[in-house]
Parts: sequence; structure tokens; C-alpha cells
Amino acid sequence: MSYEKVEQAKHPIIGSKQTQKALHARLVDELYVARDAEPHAVEEVIALASYTGVAVVYVDSMKRLGRAANIDVGAATVALRK
Repeated sequence: MSYEKVEQAKHPIIGSKQTQKALHARLVDELYVARDAEPHAVEEVIALASYTGVAVVYVDSMKRLGRAANIDVGAATVALRK
């Protein structure tokens, strides 16, 4: 179910750096984080999401999250715009 929302998103924000920028700009409604991502790659993004009050949804696989976001590689984080 979680992957379906990412698949349906028109312009998801992919990757930690882009997600951090969008979180700072208060453009994010939900954040998806892959459980198999390296902790150092996602801990700052998760903390920022918590600080800004954005819901964090955990999914199992970077590979599936990347596929759901329509990219050919895995994604540690994907954010959905408001």
C-alpha cells in the first residue's frame, strides 16, 4: 500500500539532499524511508521530518521504493509534495 502512493505521485522528491531542501521549504506532506537504507544516509532527513511535523512512513526496500518513484536505482528516501 505504501508504495502505491509513491507510484501515483506526480512529482516525488527523490533522495536525501533534495528531500531536506523540500522539508526546509515546508513543501513535504509525507516522507517515505527505506528500512534497508544506511542509517547515516537517512537519520538527518528523519530528524528534520519529525521537527517539521511531517509523517514518516517506513517501507522495506530501497529497490522497490526507487521503482515506485520511477527511477532505475534504489531510493533511500522519497517525499511527497503537499
